[in-house]
Amino acid sequence: MSVLCFESAVKHYSDAGDLVRAVDGVSLSVQPGEVVVLHGPSGSGKTTLLLLAAALLEPDRGRVRFQGMDLAAMSPRELGEYQLRELGFIYQSFHLMSGVPAVENAAMKLLADGVPLRQARGVAEQWLERVGLAGRLDHPPERLSGGERQRVAIARALAGRPKLILADEPTGSLDSRRGAEILRLLADIACEEGAAVLLATHDPQAAAVASRVYALHDGRLAGAAPTVTSPARDAGADIVARGG
Repeated sequence: MSVLCFESAVKHYSDAGDLVRAVDGVSLSVQPGEVVVLHGPSGSGKTTLLLLAAALLEPDRGRVRFQGMDLAAMSPRELGEYQLRELGFIYQSFHLMSGVPAVENAAMKLLADGVPLRQARGVAEQWLERVGLAGRLDHPPERLSGGERQRVAIARALAGRPKLILADEPTGSLDSRRGAEILRLLADIACEEGAAVLLATHDPQAAAVASRVYALHDGRLAGAAPTVTSPARDAGADIVARGG
């Protein structure tokens, strides 16, 4: 069963009387262990598609399903549990709490789910180490660079071992070396945990870890140029470009 499935999803906006087709009939599924990459210019609909998957927006038409369940049909309690326990969202803006140490920012979702502070901090420390911030555990966001703040946000999204990871430009504030490390980490998590990853990015390095790559233009999926499979991925996992 797909972890995430868009079924002819549509989301339109009105902007000063003009119709904006942010998502325009998208059908797409993401399986456990897959990294699906979306490329496209700003305004192409990538972030709107992720917000639909996070149930932060509802489609005007069509459906978005998580493990077969229609997100729009979930109760408020079910949606809260989905967003807290099943979903890891790496936002383009970091959404970190000022004045709070990196380790507690990374532990925030665990704490919200009732995990005791010591245990939550221990898990968060492990993830901060994996993103290269072992020496910054007690630093608040004000004492971190933009790239370091991005890595704290990534650790927070992954700490609960979610089944679905949504990533909106996760390498946008990172240099190419750190960006490649984060992309490899997301691919490793997909493989190790059976998580599904939907990643919106301008970073050309993302193709090296992708199971499939799509282009998104004016809210519609289009075929992407063929890419080369990373030697670190399973030999059978070809990168396939398909039309939507």
